[in-house]
Amino acid sequence: MPQAKFLHGSIFRHIVVMSSTNAIGLTALFLVDLIDLFFISLLGETELAAAVGYAGSISFFTTSIAIGISISMTALVSKAIGQKKREEAKRLATSIAMFGCLLTSVFCAIIWWFVPELLSLIGAKGETHDYAVDYLRILVPSLPVLCLAMNMGAALRSVADAKRAMYSTLTGGAVNAVLDPIFIFSLAMGIHGAAVASVIARFAVLAVSLSGVMNKHRLLAPLNFKAMWQDMPAIFKVAGPAMITNVATPFGNAFVTSVIAQFGDGYVAGWAVVGRILPVAFGMIFALSGAIGPIIGQNYGANQFDRVRGTLNESLKFATLYVLVAAMLLAFSQDFIVQGFGITGDGALIVRTFCQAIAFTFVFTGAQFVANASFNNLGFARYSTYVNVGKSTLGTFPFVYFGAHWFGPQGVLYGQALGATIFGCFAAILAYRLVNRLQDEYQVNEEETEDEPVESAVPLTPFCSSRVYMCADAEELQQAPVENKPLH
Repeated sequence: MPQAKFLHGSIFRHIVVMSSTNAIGLTALFLVDLIDLFFISLLGETELAAAVGYAGSISFFTTSIAIGISISMTALVSKAIGQKKREEAKRLATSIAMFGCLLTSVFCAIIWWFVPELLSLIGAKGETHDYAVDYLRILVPSLPVLCLAMNMGAALRSVADAKRAMYSTLTGGAVNAVLDPIFIFSLAMGIHGAAVASVIARFAVLAVSLSGVMNKHRLLAPLNFKAMWQDMPAIFKVAGPAMITNVATPFGNAFVTSVIAQFGDGYVAGWAVVGRILPVAFGMIFALSGAIGPIIGQNYGANQFDRVRGTLNESLKFATLYVLVAAMLLAFSQDFIVQGFGITGDGALIVRTFCQAIAFTFVFTGAQFVANASFNNLGFARYSTYVNVGKSTLGTFPFVYFGAHWFGPQGVLYGQALGATIFGCFAAILAYRLVNRLQDEYQVNEEETEDEPVESAVPLTPFCSSRVYMCADAEELQQAPVENKPLH
């Protein structure tokens, strides 16, 4: 039986353990993406680096669908475990995994077919467009595999097995890192080789995470489409808003990419490097969102609201300290980054702007990640949808448009950061108000329950017969016949 380990002990320690193990695995995968781009840049074609940038926007969209579904896994399974409902947790884990595979299969078929049009929509042209199409046509069909792997990792985190979740992503990162140079250079496959290596890595992640869920924790029930259908309302209550929430972000990033593309492929190449640096530098913050979900979910399931609030407090402190340190390291290492990736001129300007000024504002993005995790695991996933969609539209479009108009390519980054700052502050405030509201409602319900008169019912004791009498009052209870039999 999976144990609710987060109901006791130091909250900060739980956050550090869960975040660090999750971050190591995630950062390994992000680092491999960065190495992909580094190897491709060694081929000496700006178009290839730009193609990876364009493809990244579409790939981010497909990955966000899988992330949204895995959020429902964390929210529902961790809550069931906090309530000590083992069979419900197993049934939900299976239902969510089945739902994710079916839904992403449909999505990947649609996206695969419309890849050329989607890339044209965000500004890809000519040879760069063709390279990006080839890359995505190889990568996109593996979306169901990625979704199942993410769900299994979320299931492992829900039972506090952060180490196995970490091992699965580390395995995928190692496989990708080994295969990249072989496929890109030794087999002369170029950008196509990078895509093939990524697909194989996704299968490796799935193999390790699925093994942990099935063999170690036995957290999967037999496949049952009827049960999945019955669980759909509960699943979609979280997964629906979570998918919209996560898909909103790549839509916003696609708009940013299209605006930068107006200034030329050089700037897009620089933006591609930023897109790979950001998750590596701030992998801990990306991990924090998924890591605190089970902590919040288990304590919410046990009605321990002080620990839920404490999780928000400690997570925000942790995120702030981490971002400040990471941003300073980026500022000091910007020359190394520019030289290492061979970025010059236009692209170097984008990279330096990010390292010098924009990275520090990720504190507010971290605050939004923490808030979203609380919304998703407290049963109000729609709040994270409102905040994320708002940030990716109202917090992105006007700020980026006017930033580009007034300050050029650098203004695009400034505008995006300003919108993220506003919505990050709003999300954090909303998260605290939600916890306070849920606690007040729980206390009111508890008081009402205590005030209600208890209607009589015969308790089952060793001295009662096998027949249980339901009596309306004490007098009737006394008149009920009781057969006394020897105990066995």
